[in-house]
Amino acid sequence: MEFIAQGVVEAFWLLVSMDAETISAIDVTLRTSTISILLSIIIGFPLGFILGFFDFPLRKTFRLISDTLLATPTVVIGLLVYAFISYRGPLGEFGLLFTMEGIIIGQTILALPIVVSLTASAIEGMDRKLYYTLSSFGLTLSQMVFNVVWELRHALLAAAVTAYGRVIAEVGVAMMIGGNIKYHTRTITTAISLETSKGMFSMGIALGIVLIGIAFLVNLSLNFLRKNARQY
Repeated sequence: MEFIAQGVVEAFWLLVSMDAETISAIDVTLRTSTISILLSIIIGFPLGFILGFFDFPLRKTFRLISDTLLATPTVVIGLLVYAFISYRGPLGEFGLLFTMEGIIIGQTILALPIVVSLTASAIEGMDRKLYYTLSSFGLTLSQMVFNVVWELRHALLAAAVTAYGRVIAEVGVAMMIGGNIKYHTRTITTAISLETSKGMFSMGIALGIVLIGIAFLVNLSLNFLRKNARQY
C-alpha cells in the first residue's frame, strides 16, 4: 500500500508542477479526441438521420452493420487503419502512421457507429405527431430536418457525449496508430499503460486522476442532457 500512497502524492505533484510530459499527454488526448468527435458528428448526424427517418432498400442492413460496429474492439479498428496507412498500405504515401492525424482517423472511425446508431434511435423514437404537425405547415425538407434536429437536440448531444467518452478512454487505436511517441502522439491511456509497465506508478496515477476527472465531467454532462430531454 505504501507505493500506492507514494504514487498518489507524486501524482498530485506532477499535476501541480505542470510536468511537461504529463501535460503533453493530456494535450494530445484532448486535441485528438475533440477533433475526432467533431468529425464523427459532422459525418454521423446526417447518416443517422437518414437511417432513422427515411425508409429505403437495405436500410435494415445498414442499421445492423452500424449496430454491430458498436462492439468492435478498438485494437481491431487500430489494425484496419494501420493496414491502410502503413508504408505498404494504399494510403501509405500520405505519411499518416505514427501521427496525430492518424490517431484522429482511427478515433473518428471508432466514434462514428456510436453517433450514427444513437442518432438513428433518437429519430426512430421521435413522436410521429411531430412529423405530421411539421408536414401540415408546408415546410420544405431542409426546414423539416432543421426542426426535427432542434426538437431532438438533447438526445443528439447525448449521442455525441457518449461517443466522446468512448474515444477519450480508448487505448488500442492510439497505441497502434500513434506509436506512443513521447511529446508527439502519447495520449493519457497509452502513457498510463507504458508507465505502469515500467513500474512508474506516479505518472500513471496522475494521468488516471485526470482521465477519471474528464470521464466524470462527460457523464455529468450526459446526465444533465438526459434530465433536460425528459423535461421536453
